[in-house]
Amino acid sequence: MGYGVESVRQWVKRADIDAGDKAGVTTEESARMRELEAVNRELHHTNEILQAAASFFGAELDRRSKR
Repeated sequence: MGYGVESVRQWVKRADIDAGDKAGVTTEESARMRELEAVNRELHHTNEILQAAASFFGAELDRRSKR
């Protein structure tokens, strides 16, 4: 078939975990975790942008009030 022994062993192990026969993180849980980590990165990035904008506009308002 052209598949290595190690590949087949990993597939069997993954199938056992996904079936609940072995302890471990299922394929579905791993995918969900990757998705949540990506959302978390995006939210952190958005938060940084919003903080920078608030700082910029806050400084601008401060300058205008001192005039």
